Amino acid sequence: MKRFGSLRRTKRLRDEGMHTRRQQSELSSGSGLSSPPTTPTQSPVPPVFAMETCSHVEQVEERCSRSLSSTPDTGQRFSLSPSTTKPPIALYTLNSTSRQSCTLTEGLLEKLELDNEAAEEPDSDIYMHFMMSHKCYDLIPTSSKLVVFDTTLQVKKAFFALVANGVRAAPLWETKTQSFVGMLTITDFIIILHRYYKSPLVQIYALEEHKIETWRELYLQETFKPLVNISPNANIFNAVYSLIKNKIHRLPVIDPVTGNALYILTHKRILKFLQLFVCEMPKPAFMKQTLVELGIGTYSNIAYIHPDTPIIKALGMFVERRVSALPVVDVTGKVVDIYSKFDVINLAAEKTYNNLDITVTQALLHRSQYFEGVMKCYRHETLETIVDRIVKAEVHRLVVVDDNSSIEGIISLSDILQALVLTPAGIDAQNS
Repeated sequence: MKRFGSLRRTKRLRDEGMHTRRQQSELSSGSGLSSPPTTPTQSPVPPVFAMETCSHVEQVEERCSRSLSSTPDTGQRFSLSPSTTKPPIALYTLNSTSRQSCTLTEGLLEKLELDNEAAEEPDSDIYMHFMMSHKCYDLIPTSSKLVVFDTTLQVKKAFFALVANGVRAAPLWETKTQSFVGMLTITDFIIILHRYYKSPLVQIYALEEHKIETWRELYLQETFKPLVNISPNANIFNAVYSLIKNKIHRLPVIDPVTGNALYILTHKRILKFLQLFVCEMPKPAFMKQTLVELGIGTYSNIAYIHPDTPIIKALGMFVERRVSALPVVDVTGKVVDIYSKFDVINLAAEKTYNNLDITVTQALLHRSQYFEGVMKCYRHETLETIVDRIVKAEVHRLVVVDDNSSIEGIISLSDILQALVLTPAGIDAQNS
């Protein structure tokens, strides 16, 4: 009987304690305030039964596991305040799960500290990760011009349309297949002039009479390749790799769902986009290295011309050497000008493509845009300086010269993007 009586007294005491806590809870809820969770330091009555002690252990485990599974994303390093009173975990016997959870918590805090310390020293692949975290859609401006040609259009009219709209390339739409089949660029204009020009007295029939589809059938008989394009949802890293790998300067962005052409990506656009965010990112160490140290650019077998070189010869060098610009060098070896593929389109604008025996100097007198001069650089300048200069000048390459302005090499946008994005990833798309 004493045994049962003691159990009844214990039960009565427990019921009275539960009734008291229930009243406190009702008072708290009635005042519109939520009661804080019960912790071992807040409990008015010390635990009596082992069952209640286990419940506190479960709360500790729950807090530890919750801190591991949902760490607050505040962007700051998590630290415990020195004045914070720690729960008396030592009063209870923690099972193996609790010990493991608390150990994981300490490990997580140590990892956060190490990550923050590592962030102070930027890795060389920071630009690679930036390109991977942004999509091609991010590069498309709010308003831009996109010219599309049907393959049944005459070649001559197509090139005149490029000049009139101030664009350098246009996607080609084939009505038969209801799809984009290629690109018409200034390179096509150069190839036509180089292949079919005879003399000022002979009309270039391929340019005057051929349609785009006829030209494609003649020129692409053995070299036909499907159109290289990219989805707007692809990351910019893939765009950089595709441009450099395929040795192209224009990459159309085509919606895979609708089949619509949205934009044409270029090296210049990508590098300018990166430059907008460079100031907000940690700077890799290689940005402070020189061109000599990094080995960026072409310094052997440089293609160049002289002021008295005929245009038809310059066009042949464009085709055979597959370069986008030719430095103009005088008899002393000094760089005095540059003749690029874009300058060739002026022949169409001036309708002077029937006489390609004129010199480069004569042709450059008809530049449609103001020419500020040849953009140069030196091999001892840092990559950071080179990137800043080429972006501000909005050019496609810099001529590397010595102290006497004699040509030493060429550094292009492809060279720069290779160094900034692909080389840190262990990819050499230029030579693969």
